[in-house]
Amino acid sequence: MNPVEHIRHWHAEYTGLRRDLHAHPELGFEEERTARIVCEQLRRLGIEHHVGIGRTGVVAVIRGRDGDGTVGLRADMDALPMQEENEFPHRSRYDGRMHGCGHDGHTTMLLAAARYLAETRNFAGTVNLIFQPGEEGFAGAREMIEDGLFERFPCEQVFALHNWPALPVGKIGLTPGAAMAAADRVEITIDGQGGHGAHPHRTVDPVVVAGHIITAVQSIVSRNVSPIDTAVVSLCSMHAGNPGAMSVVPQHAKLVGTVRTFKPTVQNTVEQRLKELVGSIGAAFGAQATVHYERIYPATINHDGPSAFALDVAESLVGKENVVRNLDPSMGSEDFSFMLQVKPGAFARLGQGGADAGGFLHATRYDFNDAVIPLGAGYLAALAERALPIGRLAP
Repeated sequence: MNPVEHIRHWHAEYTGLRRDLHAHPELGFEEERTARIVCEQLRRLGIEHHVGIGRTGVVAVIRGRDGDGTVGLRADMDALPMQEENEFPHRSRYDGRMHGCGHDGHTTMLLAAARYLAETRNFAGTVNLIFQPGEEGFAGAREMIEDGLFERFPCEQVFALHNWPALPVGKIGLTPGAAMAAADRVEITIDGQGGHGAHPHRTVDPVVVAGHIITAVQSIVSRNVSPIDTAVVSLCSMHAGNPGAMSVVPQHAKLVGTVRTFKPTVQNTVEQRLKELVGSIGAAFGAQATVHYERIYPATINHDGPSAFALDVAESLVGKENVVRNLDPSMGSEDFSFMLQVKPGAFARLGQGGADAGGFLHATRYDFNDAVIPLGAGYLAALAERALPIGRLAP
């Protein structure tokens, strides 16, 4: 049985569900309505489910035929704190909240996969469906793990799927090994001496110091990281002074940004050089400049065996010509990385198109492409069926 074709019969229903979730976005650990909708869908299908895992997470349990194998399928539920600029009827109803990364689609696809698996039970063992909160910067995956996720719901392998607008509709891609970068947060505080802008010689201007730091840190990657490796240092926010006070040199300045790397050794080098440069530049101007460096998400590292398995499953659904077996790594990050640190698994990306028209992830006019719901749901269901085949011998 082809799960994609089976699920296609419910396409209109799950399109409506996805658009309802899009219209009611909720931020990390606030997914009360989303979790309630998930539970209502599971309850209607008679699927066992557990709430409050990692605060607002939900885990559904579907048992197949005889067998003791286990597999986990994960979807994230949260939205982003950004203003939506779309004008279609299902746009966000809330200012400052938007499903700008497609987690509404991920949740919908996992619910459709749950329905298929519950109706067919064409597998031996147990499938745990993980509806995860707080992926967008809240480390919801880590929260669920620390709340006993894998002790309560054992998983021999765990898989996730993320929409990818840079891939055409109908394609599935996977990056063996390092797939998504580690994400670190950098906060630079500069303490100088304020004063009158007409008498700068009586000040220690933190704005000038900030300017030199912004320029200098770009040398870290080009002159300290091997060209064979990859790293990004981006300072994305600067705050100093008051725009209404044109002649006041402020006393303080703050820079905030991010560092993205794949290798821990590169990550360590960037952190060390950043602290050395910032401190030295501040001292050279008579200011004090310090770095608060926070490691938010580790790199998402796909495991060899599960990656090869996931790619084979994808080929069986869409054909070899529609599977990208060595998809370029992304400098974006994913907190599914925490799950891959403790369980074998793989993170794949589902083509949905739209990037060329400006509809990439985290864009104000982004929207999940409902056309890919059956394929994404079918892929997740097929992973479970083929990881837990009927007649499987115990390892």
